Amino acid sequence: MEPSPSLPAGSAPPAAASGPDAAGRRPPAGPQAAPGRTPRAGRGVWFNRRTVAVTAGAVLLAAVLLRGTGYRYEPYAEQPLAVSSDVPSDARPLEQFTARLRSRQRTLGARLDALMPKGVYIVIDQTQNRLYLKRGDGTLLQAVCSTGSGMVLRESGGKKREWVFDSPRGRFEVRSMSRNPVWHKPDWAFVEESQPIPTNPADRLDYGTLGEYALYFGDGFMIHGTLYERLLGRAVSHGCIRVGRDDLRKVWANARVGTQIFIY
Repeated sequence: MEPSPSLPAGSAPPAAASGPDAAGRRPPAGPQAAPGRTPRAGRGVWFNRRTVAVTAGAVLLAAVLLRGTGYRYEPYAEQPLAVSSDVPSDARPLEQFTARLRSRQRTLGARLDALMPKGVYIVIDQTQNRLYLKRGDGTLLQAVCSTGSGMVLRESGGKKREWVFDSPRGRFEVRSMSRNPVWHKPDWAFVEESQPIPTNPADRLDYGTLGEYALYFGDGFMIHGTLYERLLGRAVSHGCIRVGRDDLRKVWANARVGTQIFIY
């Protein structure tokens, strides 16, 4: 084979033949790279077209899947806020709003004043075992007391009665007052001591157990003294309110028949 003649300097090489080369291989089809550009330019165009095609296919597939699940796209519609009539607006200036609140405050204050006990009243807190002797918003006395234990006593034998030693809760009033009271012991007092219940009423009378004074407020409950002042502050009574001697004297001096009692 004869050597190919040399090309003069600065001349471009001849274009490649479209036919097979000496080894029988054909050149790749498609446009050839322009002089001064690399083949990557053509590859970039092909890559962008492929990306667009893949993205479009993914969107179409997602639409088909969503349609199959019954999902329906609905644009979000912002709901208007519900404005309370108490909130000031352009139609309700702040001055009117403030005036309405002050009027409501005066109305509620008048209702509370009407519910406020007149004169001296008694408040008993069973949680803290405290008795408060009050007049209006002022406190005349704060005393330690004892309230119901909550114990349950069951009778054995034929009747099988049951007693729960809770102090009542609610609003009461002093119905009667007694100096040097005598306790008329109920049946449960004998059941608790495992003693037979007496048939003679005189055998039920117990002197000195209730202290110097007793204030009865219904259903056998009363505020009275105690021989066991060391137990004050504990829930150990059978439902009555036990108070120490000195504090009971102050309650007696200020209370009257009709004095309101609030127990909570």
